[in-house]
Amino acid sequence: MADPLYYSLWFPRFRLTALPEKLIQVMHQLPHALVTAASVYPLDWQQSPTFQRVYLAEHDEPATPEMAVAEATEILHEDSAYEFELPWKLWYPESDGLLDPIWKEEVRTVRVVGLGPEFDEGSYAQNGHIRVDLGLDTPFLCEDIPLREDDQLFVKKNVEQLVAFTTEVEKNCGVETRLLWTESEENLAQKLIARLQKLN
Repeated sequence: MADPLYYSLWFPRFRLTALPEKLIQVMHQLPHALVTAASVYPLDWQQSPTFQRVYLAEHDEPATPEMAVAEATEILHEDSAYEFELPWKLWYPESDGLLDPIWKEEVRTVRVVGLGPEFDEGSYAQNGHIRVDLGLDTPFLCEDIPLREDDQLFVKKNVEQLVAFTTEVEKNCGVETRLLWTESEENLAQKLIARLQKLN
């Protein structure tokens, strides 16, 4: 069963004024550090954005993290969330009714979200000062299809990208605490280990 995957980050002695710098640092650890859209939400996720910009639609090219963060955080609010969309290329199987899947590299959206301390009743305590929404865990597990030896390479490539990203964030962003988790709260690390053991 596909499960949304998140990477939550907490920083030591964190102040809201440090949020723009930390957002930029985290985005630069992704393979393609280019922002395609940015939004600012007041109070909680049920509200309409107070700021929204789709860079691809306006300029036919994405923005640098520095440019997008500067625009979205021009005025910082304790009760706002700052969301940035970036592309991430991962391998996905396409079966088209065939027994053997055809693997294609597809661009999926990663959302890097900075949470003000008063946003959504202080949800940063559970979600992190910054939360990275990585989409569904499907490309890292591919639990729904039997994998041949050739297929295993693509799943391993996806897992390697995930591990590389989380390792670079830990190494370069001054994180105090981090948590890779799924919405169902199943232990992703155990699921990954079990899946990789089956592939070896």
